[in-house]
Amino acid sequence: MSTRTRTTENFPVGSWMIAPAHRPAVHAFYRFARAADDIADDPGRDGEAKIAALGTFDRAIEHGGDGPAEALELREVLLARGIPLDHPRHLLQAFLADARGRPCRTWSDLLAYCRYSAAPVGRFVLDLHGEDRALWPAADAMCAALQILNHLQDAPADWLDLRRLYIPKSWLDEAGIGERELLAGSMSAPLRAVYARVLERVDALIVQAAPLAPSIRDRRLRMEVAAIAAVARRLSRKLARADALARRVELGGLDKALCALRGLAAGVFA
Repeated sequence: MSTRTRTTENFPVGSWMIAPAHRPAVHAFYRFARAADDIADDPGRDGEAKIAALGTFDRAIEHGGDGPAEALELREVLLARGIPLDHPRHLLQAFLADARGRPCRTWSDLLAYCRYSAAPVGRFVLDLHGEDRALWPAADAMCAALQILNHLQDAPADWLDLRRLYIPKSWLDEAGIGERELLAGSMSAPLRAVYARVLERVDALIVQAAPLAPSIRDRRLRMEVAAIAAVARRLSRKLARADALARRVELGGLDKALCALRGLAAGVFA
């Protein structure tokens, strides 16, 4: 069972910045994602059992009836608000890929994974707030950046506990190192170079996402997205400087407070 909750994630999940009327829907989407992710990460189930369990989530979202409570709750939320059921169903595709053990061999593979593991979240939130779908490409870029930063934070544990690799395998091969390098306890020069290569692409995604927050009409959502963008930039810088194998790189309380202030400024001065 996961120990994560929406309040202990790296990035705000329906925080106080979001309008109270929208927070329950965001939290319902999070509960659905957390429950399905826990199945995909369950060491006590084999791949086929995970796929079967995730299928119950998909059927409950699409058809209702019996099924996991988190899926049925989210279905009702989406139908009540006229939001397509595609967003959580697309998210499930990423968990199914995890259950099948599909590796990310190239940068393109990693972005394709993020298309399902991350982009549906941003698209759902934009639809929830009635924002223009022309913002989807910028939101996709931001969500991919956030997802990959999380992968870099958790790379040693992902490989040790789940035998999952979310760093392009081809880049490790080019550096002359393998996945076991992630368990060394400290970063070698070749692995640090691979991390730098990933972070360079992440920073490009953050730049691509820069128009997102200023373009959002809903003031409170604009604040939340601006705060999240500040978190992404700050975490990328920390990962570039730190040894991500010696300890998990995270933002401290002061970092988070400064990012929240960035978000508030986006609401006040926009």
